Parts: sequence; structure tokens; C-alpha cells
Amino acid sequence: MKTAEIIDKKSLLIRHYRAFGQHMKELYHAPVYKVNVDAGFTCPNRDGTVATGGCIYCNNDSFRPTACTSTESVRTQIERGIPYLRSRYGAEKFLVYFQPYSNTYATVETLERLYHEALDNPGVIGLAIGTRPDCVDEEKIALLEKLARDYFILIEYGIQSIYDKTLAFINRGHDYACIKNALAMTTRRGIRIGAHLILGFPTETREEMLCMADEMSNLPVEFLKIHQLQVVRGTAMAEMFAATQFPTFGYQEWIEMLADFLERLSPDIVLQRLFASAPEDILIAPVWSKTRYRLLNDLDAYMAQRGSTQGKNREVIVK
Repeated sequence: MKTAEIIDKKSLLIRHYRAFGQHMKELYHAPVYKVNVDAGFTCPNRDGTVATGGCIYCNNDSFRPTACTSTESVRTQIERGIPYLRSRYGAEKFLVYFQPYSNTYATVETLERLYHEALDNPGVIGLAIGTRPDCVDEEKIALLEKLARDYFILIEYGIQSIYDKTLAFINRGHDYACIKNALAMTTRRGIRIGAHLILGFPTETREEMLCMADEMSNLPVEFLKIHQLQVVRGTAMAEMFAATQFPTFGYQEWIEMLADFLERLSPDIVLQRLFASAPEDILIAPVWSKTRYRLLNDLDAYMAQRGSTQGKNREVIVK
């Protein structure tokens, strides 16, 4: 199906990019939704293994649902989440989304137990596992490869930026070479590969941000999340913002950035997210006060106005 022919029935607009929900519905012939779970992981740049303090922008409360808590078992979180998603959204099949922190940052034995616990539900068709590229190794990838023979297994690597200057600035604790090594280890194993980018770090120009679309298009990335940098309370970045007031994206500016980015992105990549929406009580900037559907509809209207589609201006870079 061409990207310009993907219709979102809720908005009655044509989506000008490959949307995750529609893609999964085509694969499984039913609405597929993620059930978020917190399995109690941490990160190596928090516990002192590679750094302390975590990424300077990170407050997991900015994206974690309130019902997602590590005080309950993975099984209990799933059993509570599935009925809600069925009732609220008409979901029929489910991916268990291991979301907060780095969800491969444990022994293989622990991971195998948690992943099988998540898959032990008749409505669950697979896993989405958010993690860092420095938290995988051959043994862990072999475990995911084995699971992928029977389930939809998506590993979502937090790339955030392809620039070492930015990775150092945000206290990421690894460089871009580490990211490429993890992608090379994961590809051709039956595991679906996802990536997460944040646009808006003050270390990068607009053109440098757009160049990340070219880079993603030439990597073995099948699924992509993009969102604007958000400054949230309880982070080192919030303190930095208070001192320097570095610029963040305005609403229309973000719509235009997305359109430009998507035009340069391979049309084969499926978009999982196009913006972030931290809770209002912890969000400092940027404040847009827009719903998800308003943003997506405004993006589509803007892309339609300028005749834009995903991949329209893609430049294949020979490396």
C-alpha cells in the first residue's frame, strides 16, 4: 500500500506516512495495541556502570502510564491492561511493551523468565522491548532470535542522536559506533528493529537533525519513533533550561520539521511516534496544549497542502 493511500478512519484524513497501527492491522487483520509494563529495570548510565544521573532529559514519568508500575508483576500489569485497551480502543491483539529504562539490562536468565511471563497470555502476539544499544550482546540477541520464531519481537533501540557530540552532551554513556554495532548484531535474525530519535537538542542544527532521516534510511531500521525534545521537571536539562533558555520547537515549527524529515525518510520505515506529550504538571517546554489527533491531523493537512509524502525527497547515500 502506498503511503499516500493509508486512511485513518478516526480522522477521515489520508496519512502521508506509514503509520504503525495500520501496518500492524495489515499484518494481523485486527487492531493491535501495546500493553505497557514496568519490569523494574534501570540503566547503566544511572547505576554507575558507565555513568550516573542518567540522560539529562530523562524523567520516566514523562512517558510512562500511571498504571504501569514495577510494584506489580508483569503478569498482573498485562491482565489489568488488556481489558482496558479492549474496552477503550477495541483492541483485539496485543504487544507487551517493556518500556521504562533499559529492558535488556539483566541476565539472560532473568530476561527469559520475564519475556515468557509476558507471552503467556492468549491475546499477546509478541513483545516490544525498549533498550539501549550498550545493553545487548550475542547471548541476549540469540534469546530474542529464538522468541522471534514464534512471536513478533520488536527491539526498540534508543538512538536519540547519531552525533557523538550530542550523545556526550546528554550523558548517554556510549557513542554512535556502539549503536551501529548493536544494529549489525541484531539484523538478519528475525527480530524487528526499531529506533528512537529526539530532535531539538541545542547541540544540533536543523540540517543536522534532518540528516538523521538520511542515516536511518540507510540502516536496518524498520520502525521509528521521533519526538521533539521536551524539558521536564526533575531533570538536569530542566536546570540547564532555567539558566540558558535554549530554544525549543514551536508547534507549527515542529509540523514543518516533521514534514521535511518524513520527506527524506525511506518510505519502507514504519512510524510509531511523531511527538511526545509529557504530563502538564511536569512539562516545562515546549507547551503546545494539543491532542494527539489534532497534531496528526494538522501534520497531514500540512503535508497534503504542500504535496508531501514520506520518502518524497529521499537521497540514497552510498557509504
